[in-house]
Amino acid sequence: MGLIARFESVMAGQRGALFGWVPVCLAIGVGLYFALPVEPSILALCTAAAALIGAGVVAPRIGEGARPLFIAGVLILAGGVIAAGRAHHVAGPVLEFRYYGAIEGRVVAVDRSQSDALRLTLDRVRLDRVTPDRTPARVRISLHGDRSQDARAEPGSAIMITGHLSPPSGPVEPGGFDFQRHAWFARLGAVGYARSPLMAAGGSVDGMRVGRVRAAASQRITTALPGDIGGFASAITTGDRSAISQDALEDLRASNLAHLLAISGLHMGLMSGVVFAALRLLLAAIPRVALRWPTRAIAAGGALIVAAGYLALSGGNVATQRAFIMVAVALCALMIGRRAISLRAVAIAAVIVLILRPETLFSPGFQMSFAATTALVAVFGLIRDRGWRLGPAWIQPAVAVFISSAVAGLATAPVAAAHFNAIAQYGLIANLASVPLMGVLVMPAALLAAVLSPLGLEWIGLEIMGLGLRWILFVAGLVADLPDGRRFVPSPDPLVLPLFALGSLLLMLWVGRMRWAGGVVVAASFVLWAQTDRPDLLIDAEGKLVGLMTPEGRALSRDRAGGFVARNWLENDGERIAQDVAAARWQAPPGVAHLTGKRAAAAFVGCRAGELVISNTVLEAQDLPCHAHDPKRLRTTGAVAYRLGPDKKWILHATARGAAGERLWTRWEGQRKTQRLTFTALRERFLGAGAPTGQIALRNNTGEP
Repeated sequence: MGLIARFESVMAGQRGALFGWVPVCLAIGVGLYFALPVEPSILALCTAAAALIGAGVVAPRIGEGARPLFIAGVLILAGGVIAAGRAHHVAGPVLEFRYYGAIEGRVVAVDRSQSDALRLTLDRVRLDRVTPDRTPARVRISLHGDRSQDARAEPGSAIMITGHLSPPSGPVEPGGFDFQRHAWFARLGAVGYARSPLMAAGGSVDGMRVGRVRAAASQRITTALPGDIGGFASAITTGDRSAISQDALEDLRASNLAHLLAISGLHMGLMSGVVFAALRLLLAAIPRVALRWPTRAIAAGGALIVAAGYLALSGGNVATQRAFIMVAVALCALMIGRRAISLRAVAIAAVIVLILRPETLFSPGFQMSFAATTALVAVFGLIRDRGWRLGPAWIQPAVAVFISSAVAGLATAPVAAAHFNAIAQYGLIANLASVPLMGVLVMPAALLAAVLSPLGLEWIGLEIMGLGLRWILFVAGLVADLPDGRRFVPSPDPLVLPLFALGSLLLMLWVGRMRWAGGVVVAASFVLWAQTDRPDLLIDAEGKLVGLMTPEGRALSRDRAGGFVARNWLENDGERIAQDVAAARWQAPPGVAHLTGKRAAAAFVGCRAGELVISNTVLEAQDLPCHAHDPKRLRTTGAVAYRLGPDKKWILHATARGAAGERLWTRWEGQRKTQRLTFTALRERFLGAGAPTGQIALRNNTGEP
């Protein structure tokens, strides 16, 4: 049998299972777009879009054997085009300088920062002496100091405050989390803090009615259930986490129960499942209705309506939108008489999410939710197809819960460890003791509270809900206090997660013996992770902090400055220690000098080739023979990583600029302005600069012509 014939035979064996690879190909295209070192030109994007149109014409003429490969290529290209289109669609002004002054805007979100400070996200922003075309669409402000005299900040209220703003910062190390990219897609053009009192500016603004309903609901919940219990209840009903303490959050993270805080597939599925079951039982209790009406479709429709209401009440963040899409696909399948839970349904949900928000491909929520869902559907599908029994009928629910927790935990543990640098060693025990309670007590009680709320009797449901949440927080605290409850791991090589995902998908989606090759790929990803080598020396983007790898772990040059950077470096190394502990290890190695303050910089007399000099103030000397990094130079490179060569000389390993590239969302000194793609911009490109009104000039991403 020839190679082509053998390939066609293999593809024929995959018939009926290839749809699961559609989101995989789209995700590859999205990933390739974000991996590009420079932003594709408008001409390149137009050419790619035209190629997609041409592919649609050519596809029917491709032979049946080669068609899957052709379609895979088209989908990869489509993923890149979709991601590029989304990046240009959300484009907006980004603050280009540090700002201090009056800030006005409308509150659209309230949450808490890592330091437990109340944090506001504002739109309709007005800044003193900043023109509207240079004013960010959204800004985020952390409120520090005594807030007792503040006006009440709730979604929809117009506020005024005096504060500091700055552009979103780049990665804290080369290849690290890119906050600039995250802020770009969140339409955050500036972030900052304020210590002055918060004042109302004209009362409520039009819109945000749902936001005010959320705020009122959150207030009633926390009044009925004070403390962390109320904060937990508010988080899983309205999405407001501002009332839960950092200690409780840390316990939930340490016990692998933090996923219960996010309104994700678990909560959306439980809520819609409770509603579906209740409506189905109610309709079945009426013989006339049960015999004549499609009760399953009606119940699914009712559950879909409730799920949509839950989406609106919870604030509709990205994780909740993703959960709603997955639940909506399952409920729609029920309404048309198809299997609600299948790999095809999961693939449809993934395709919708990637088309609407391709940037979520890199978020832990997307990766963990689809990893868990795909693994659960594949495992329970295998159990169903093989006819395996889960024991006697009376124990089957408990066995199903155990299998669900184990499978979901195994599928998501590598993803969680890669993003959060920690493995909860007793997470399975904590989940087995907590997750069932969410389904049988907490979510039904939340639904009961919502039903009784118009009568003023929501406290009944909330009290029942509080019993379950109190138990979950107790379990979280108990597990978090166990010795060696968490094992910390270093950040993996960028190829590890893609390899792990590819291997896992081969195991679950491929039909035939070749699927076992997926196990080899998964094993290869863990081998690569084990060989990941952290940089020998790290320099932060302002020259304030230096981190040297020693046999005992990372040593930091300062015990206070750059606390956020220090915490991230240590976590990425797989350590969870205080900055002052790491600073106690510091002994400047030969050939490395860290100058802090103007006096140290002024006293600097020079250096020799091969040496490293880092300063947190600008060095007057230029064209130095050594590797010199001061704020002026670091603005062009971002954070820097070095390796120690075999000859004991420092070798530049990577810069944040080199790792992140020059994209729409990056802000490097000397970066060429990337043009923003709009319909009107394209029109002017071809019609010329004298286009009539409505054909706006092509602008760069700062809003300047």
